[in-house]
Amino acid sequence: MVASVIPAGVDWVTYDGTGEVPRSDEVEFFVPPYMGADHTLQVMEHMSSLKAVQTLTAGVDNVWAHLPSGVTLCNAKGVHDASTAELAVGLTIASLRKFPEFVRAQETGDWLYGRYDALADKTVLIVGFGSVGEALEQRLIPFEVTIVKVARTARAGVSGFESLAQLLPQADVVILTAPLTEQTRGLVNSDFIESMKPGALLVNVARGPVVNTEDLLAAVKTGRIKAALDVTDPEPLPADHELWRTPGVLISPHVGGNTTAFLPRAYRLVHAQLLRYVADEPLHNIMTAP
Repeated sequence: MVASVIPAGVDWVTYDGTGEVPRSDEVEFFVPPYMGADHTLQVMEHMSSLKAVQTLTAGVDNVWAHLPSGVTLCNAKGVHDASTAELAVGLTIASLRKFPEFVRAQETGDWLYGRYDALADKTVLIVGFGSVGEALEQRLIPFEVTIVKVARTARAGVSGFESLAQLLPQADVVILTAPLTEQTRGLVNSDFIESMKPGALLVNVARGPVVNTEDLLAAVKTGRIKAALDVTDPEPLPADHELWRTPGVLISPHVGGNTTAFLPRAYRLVHAQLLRYVADEPLHNIMTAP
């Protein structure tokens, strides 16, 4: 399958994340292993001919520290949009409709009949309205919700981060899709949570450090808000961490982008980028240093 991604005439080697990269001094275009550990990025130090790096993740916050000077960095914008947006909707519905409680009740045969929250008629605030946010919006529209959008920079139909304090009290559901930057690190802290509507649901499919874990834990322990988290800080979340056992918290193990939809989109992106590279055309998704 990998070979079919490589355009004709391009010489390539594979790297499985272990040991040294074959012919590392000849590598010009590097695709790091998906969600690889730091050592899979440190190998770039030995790539003396490296000119471009194409990640398979949308977030590149972990790459900058290892990127050699003068090398072009491209992210995988668009590759994970469908899968991540799909999970955000799934986590939202699962939390509102109490799916975790139903699963536990099935084990004991308890019939938990009652009236539960619907997603319909809710106000959903998307924080970090980029390509994932756009995909999320398209999936939310059929659920008859009111969608409010916030991004780093205000534009038509999208408010800036400076409007969060005014918008948070309106939202029944707050979904985080923002990249991890110095501006968004710790964005969700005690002040952010205090501005949220009591009982609102926080859904994080962005990056764990966008949320201050101690502030979040304090809020969910008192029932101030609920949370559905695909990402945490730290990550993986230690088995003895309180978040695992706190009522009102639903956790998935950072699987927002890693689905059957991932590889076909990743292969198409890498193939298209390699075609541009060999034709000496501008690459897409070029990132600027934070």
